[in-house]
Amino acid sequence: MIKLQKRSGDDQDFAGLVSHLDAYLAEKDGRDHDFYDQYNGISAIKYALVCYKENVPVACGAIKDYGKDTMEVKRMFTLPVYRENGIASQLLAELESWAVELGAKRVVLETGKKQVEAISLYERNGYRRIPNYGQYIGIVTRICFEKPL
Repeated sequence: MIKLQKRSGDDQDFAGLVSHLDAYLAEKDGRDHDFYDQYNGISAIKYALVCYKENVPVACGAIKDYGKDTMEVKRMFTLPVYRENGIASQLLAELESWAVELGAKRVVLETGKKQVEAISLYERNGYRRIPNYGQYIGIVTRICFEKPL
């Protein structure tokens, strides 16, 4: 049974999953990882979700304020052994619902071109590509998405 729990950036289970995510991204992104890492700290995250399966933290994601009526999806990760079971889509839907509760009318996110599984997840869940925003403008290895809520 899957159980989603609201947390914040200082939660130990969330931080543990994010450390797995950072190791995965360092491998995928190589030398570029340090640049992106500066934008992905978790200490200021107020809205994080941790997904538990049989009381084991297996997936996480977060949202943060990004301008008027917009939240940004951050730190999405599922442990590899738990992938392909719909957990990430369930987590994403819950993050979107939380964003609506917080007054958002849309969500945006960024991912890397090498994260093909993530790209597929977002497209399956109704996200559409948009021009790169913020610190990702002009960076050809990144892809940005949005979804109206």
